[in-house]
Amino acid sequence: MSAENIFKITNFLCQDLNLPHESVQLALKQTHSSRGTLPIVLWQYGLVTLSQLDRVFEIFEFYSC
Repeated sequence: MSAENIFKITNFLCQDLNLPHESVQLALKQTHSSRGTLPIVLWQYGLVTLSQLDRVFEIFEFYSC
């Protein structure tokens, strides 16, 4: 995924879902170290609800293409 798309997804998470920037950065680091996907890491850490997770998957899929 390009740096530009990661930036857009990060903005979505912080602005639309009101996640703290630090939490998003932690999830990104965990994604790289555990080879998990960002939406799953966000959910595993309790940073998003199931309904928010659906929105994250939609945005993630849109920017991953």
